[in-house]
Amino acid sequence: MSSSGVPAPIPPARPVIGDAEIEAAVRVLRTGRVVQGPEVAAFEEEFAELVEGRSCVAVNSGTSALQLTLLALGVGGGDEVIVPSFSFAATANAVRLVGAEPVFADIDPRTYCVDPDAVAALVGPRTAAIMPVHLYGHPAALDRLTPVAERHGLALVEDACQAHGAALHARPAGAHGVAGCFSFYPTKNMHALEGGMVTTADPELARTLRLLRNQGMEQPYVNEIVGANMRMTDVNAAVGRVQLARLTEWTERRRANAKRLDALITADAVTTPYVADGARHVYHQYTLRVPERDRFRAELAARGVGSAAYYPTPIHRLAPYSTGDRLPETERAAAEVLSLPVHPGVTDREIEHIADAVDSVAGSL
Repeated sequence: MSSSGVPAPIPPARPVIGDAEIEAAVRVLRTGRVVQGPEVAAFEEEFAELVEGRSCVAVNSGTSALQLTLLALGVGGGDEVIVPSFSFAATANAVRLVGAEPVFADIDPRTYCVDPDAVAALVGPRTAAIMPVHLYGHPAALDRLTPVAERHGLALVEDACQAHGAALHARPAGAHGVAGCFSFYPTKNMHALEGGMVTTADPELARTLRLLRNQGMEQPYVNEIVGANMRMTDVNAAVGRVQLARLTEWTERRRANAKRLDALITADAVTTPYVADGARHVYHQYTLRVPERDRFRAELAARGVGSAAYYPTPIHRLAPYSTGDRLPETERAAAEVLSLPVHPGVTDREIEHIADAVDSVAGSL
């Protein structure tokens, strides 16, 4: 309840930090072993079950996962990496941080993920990698992107930061490309307070990643390469292990909430999320296209429904990039998308209220 007496809107995201997470963190703190220890190793081993047993390398954020993967692959100055512009800036930032240049591709207007035809048209002599984003929890078209990467000898790196448990044709996100990168930021489908994970089937790449995250060392004071400090703490890993154990349950709740919203929202002016054939959508966000987005959002808030626009400014329009590229589907989506609450904390009654509010607002515009 707000200070005005009006109920606070249902939030679009609600991170879970319960007794189990708190107890796990305190347990680790009491051991005195809090960085890159047994909890991290256990988290890596358990997360591997989500990605067909691939090697997992835990780091301190999803952005670090992307950056270290590109470094480990040797991507750097003079190279280009094809990415979507319709994403969080970290996707392109990771490319710039290794000295390479992001090249922005347009999106499929239905899935909001990068368009494979647009990617294929952008491959050039300096292209070193393709980095699709599984946006909002919907897998990118990896079945079409993989042949493009193979044909041109490019690394395919999955930005799976929003896609824990997503899959395409029964193969999980993070198990398609040379590497997959996950985030454990608090608003993700599962979190570790903060953190990231790289998944790969290449043991040499996994070893290089482990060196890079820890100052270039596997053994104390035996520095093999130049590295950084991007380690995950055992506190983060302990929280992540608690969350991972509930990921399946939470994912099914998200998918059930999304299915009900699909059925209950009937307004013709609103476009509900599309799911491609063979895709398992995990609904990190339940994202609509709506008319007059800013007004729509304000009217929902007045009816007690929180919402968010991810992402109102495409990366290629942000000040550090500002390329002048024409990406019509990206720019149209950025002006129209609005994400509703779909997280596991939303009740059945709230789902009904959200759908009623959407239809009510759509009918009033």
